[in-house]
Amino acid sequence: MVFRTMLLCYDGTHEGHTALRQGTELASACGAFVHLLAVVRTSAGAIVGESLSSEAPFAEQTRQVEEILNEGVARLTERGIKTKGHVTLGEPIDEITRFAKTLEVDLIVLGHRTRSAFARWWGGSVGVSLLDLSTCSILVCIENPAPETGT
Repeated sequence: MVFRTMLLCYDGTHEGHTALRQGTELASACGAFVHLLAVVRTSAGAIVGESLSSEAPFAEQTRQVEEILNEGVARLTERGIKTKGHVTLGEPIDEITRFAKTLEVDLIVLGHRTRSAFARWWGGSVGVSLLDLSTCSILVCIENPAPETGT
């Protein structure tokens, strides 16, 4: 299958860089258009907290995420891949699903972060939740360790 439009989730973490690198290779091979998405995680408590604060930490967090996103867009553009960056506020599962449907993408690309069983139970898994909610294919990128050299 050839993917024409991809939604690549990017947050600047090590796992995000893995997804960006592998997603870039795939987009290049397929000639796909890439929507690069960065989600600023929100919660009801954080939104109320910001409205009461004069320092507006959400605004600073959003600015930092926009810088990270611009870095990702620049990397894709340098490789000759047509791309558009998107920053949104919300919960990652909800926003990734919404953007994938709205943009009618063929593939969602995201990195994998290893978490403890308790953390996965407590907070859920973005990847597993996306499997239930997505209407397109999903590529979960995992950094392959360097092969061991002979002893």
